[in-house]
Amino acid sequence: MMTAADLAAPRADRPMPRDPRLIARWLAVPTLIGLVVMLFVVNLTLGAYAIDTRAVLAGLAVMTGLLSPDIADPQAVAVLSGIRVPRALLAALAGGGLALSGAVLQGLFRNPLADPGVIGVSSGAALGAALAIVAMAALPAPWRDALSAYALPLGAFVFALVTTLVVYRFGRSEGGPSVASMLLAGIAFNALAFAGVGFLSFMATDEQLRNLIFWNLGSVGGATWPKLAVCAAIGLPAGAWLLRLAGPLDALALGFDEARHLGVDVKHLQRVVVLLAALVVGSLVAFTGVIGFLGLVAPHIVRLSIGPGHRALLPCAALLGAALLLCADLGARTLVAPAEMPVGIVTTAAGAPFFLALLLRTRRGGGA
Repeated sequence: MMTAADLAAPRADRPMPRDPRLIARWLAVPTLIGLVVMLFVVNLTLGAYAIDTRAVLAGLAVMTGLLSPDIADPQAVAVLSGIRVPRALLAALAGGGLALSGAVLQGLFRNPLADPGVIGVSSGAALGAALAIVAMAALPAPWRDALSAYALPLGAFVFALVTTLVVYRFGRSEGGPSVASMLLAGIAFNALAFAGVGFLSFMATDEQLRNLIFWNLGSVGGATWPKLAVCAAIGLPAGAWLLRLAGPLDALALGFDEARHLGVDVKHLQRVVVLLAALVVGSLVAFTGVIGFLGLVAPHIVRLSIGPGHRALLPCAALLGAALLLCADLGARTLVAPAEMPVGIVTTAAGAPFFLALLLRTRRGGGA
């Protein structure tokens, strides 16, 4: 006769229960890659000038040299190569970079509310870019032409880095970063940055004012191949480096002392994460303006689906961020067609309720 202990004991022929998060972790990356590819193609087909999927694929083949230009529709190829492909690539790159930066900042600060926008990094980068726009007008024409491709990302990067360092400094305490102090410092620096942008708007010319409004609303509509090349040259290496920090960030989740015992140089890790996140955000915001809440929403959706481990969280958050911004840009181009809504409005309208829900969830769970 079998006893209760025999029934409770594990048996070799009894299948062990599977963790749903483990299954989701195995399927997450290929699923998200497929989602990004699908949304990328959809973004290329829809717009004021409709292009069917077959024409899109033929145009992409012509652009990559796989087909002769005589086979594809020349007008479709011109629209794809001049407007839609660089725009979709910039949306995917910006969404992935902002989501990845949000995920690593959450791991560094060890709280669920850290985000490049919430803690002031995005607005600081926009202030640096706005200052570069106005200051460039005072330079001689040869210098202005030579620095036009580099002044915006450089200004955005410097101000994003300074803002991140100051907010992190305000948020530090004996037990580690304080959520409340960090959020308050982020609110203060957001206000200061927008005040600075407002002052620069008052001092700007009509052309400069149009560019400054771009920062306040956020858009990927100004994507060009040179801008995309600058973003990719800065953001992709920094993002790849951030992906390599998954192990140290997992150790840091155990606590500062525990991470040190595991051989992690915590201070060096903090400096590297701050520098790389500011580099990624600064280079992207320089060309897209302020696009809020992606760095908050994407990592949390992934974390709730597959767990908090950074080895899976970081790449999946980047892929989901790319998919979300591609979807948001698609909505911005089609919801009010033939007009075009700034994509920052779409992401903020969708992300703000999520942020409020996260605050309520953190409060009920006893968080700060």
